[in-house]
Amino acid sequence: MKKIWGFGLLMCLSHLSWAQNFYLLAGTYTGEGSKGIYVYQFDSKTGKAKLLSSTDSTTNPSFLTVSANGKFIYAVNETGGDDPGYVSAFSFDKKTGKIKLMNSQKTGGDHPCYITIDKTNKWLLVGNYSGGNVSALPIRKDGSIDSLAQLVQHTGSSANQERQEKAHVHATVLSPDQKYLFTPDLGIDKVMIYPFNANAKKPLKEAGAKYIKSLPGNGPRHMEFHPGKKLAYLIEELSGTVSVYKYVNDNLKFFQRISTHPKDYKGSKGSADIHISPDGKFLYATNRGDANTITIFSIANDGRLSWKGYMSTGGVHPRNFMIDPTGNWLLVANRDSDNIVVLKRNKQTGLLRNTGNDVKLSMPVFLKMIK
Repeated sequence: MKKIWGFGLLMCLSHLSWAQNFYLLAGTYTGEGSKGIYVYQFDSKTGKAKLLSSTDSTTNPSFLTVSANGKFIYAVNETGGDDPGYVSAFSFDKKTGKIKLMNSQKTGGDHPCYITIDKTNKWLLVGNYSGGNVSALPIRKDGSIDSLAQLVQHTGSSANQERQEKAHVHATVLSPDQKYLFTPDLGIDKVMIYPFNANAKKPLKEAGAKYIKSLPGNGPRHMEFHPGKKLAYLIEELSGTVSVYKYVNDNLKFFQRISTHPKDYKGSKGSADIHISPDGKFLYATNRGDANTITIFSIANDGRLSWKGYMSTGGVHPRNFMIDPTGNWLLVANRDSDNIVVLKRNKQTGLLRNTGNDVKLSMPVFLKMIK
């Protein structure tokens, strides 16, 4: 009996040890020698990452998504012009951390910058920044990508003649119930809302589309739904603001806009990414431009945001960041300083501190973890 008990304890401890580890995926721009997607083992107890593998070469995989079973990784390839935008499928070995290219398909729009997979694992929904359009590509049963099934074009412009001369789709975000696709468009200062049907041959219903407007010149970029309440948060790149919405009857109702910069800030603005802590109590937003910071907000019961803090990201041009599944760590990809910075989160206050566990990597721009 003692031997059986000891064996059971050993298995339990082994399971707990493994549960502390995740695969960290890093997408990059490849113009300075990066090989594309990098896979690390991330220890959620220490906050340290160890390189395991990478792709041989895939061009500008600047945004990734993962299938529900963790066996397939999908990446945009942010190209355009003579090399039209495309997306790629990779198989992922969860035992070894090895990643292998399966196939690629064109998106029908230049410089794809955002990719989402639906819960049925039937569709990839892609935002093409320079194309100003949204792509829907089917996923085959073997995990590879089928050819483009639907392309939805945005039209228009807005107040900033340099950045908003035409449509620039910047994100494709499915609603929590998967019934709608929300597409923030920096170029036309709108979030377009399309009914989504995973079982249709063309999953987006253009005729039923609605939209909400940002203020002229604000430039909607990314958005995130609250994990436990009917709320949505939209980061606006050009104005350096976060807009808060109640999600009611499949529509967004605005009720707050708050700056991601201090009142006395006078530098250039370029807000980038936005995420909510797993417990729904705090929201974080990154600022590029002259700031290179991350802003911390607390979330009130009604969803309203209040400033909690503001700190350096430990690098230059923080394009993307993520909070690990445990909620203990926040990792920032700083593109122009070639580093991923690991910050420790205080779950009670939401505040952050630098751990010194930097990961050196050429032009990192996207981070995601697999359990």
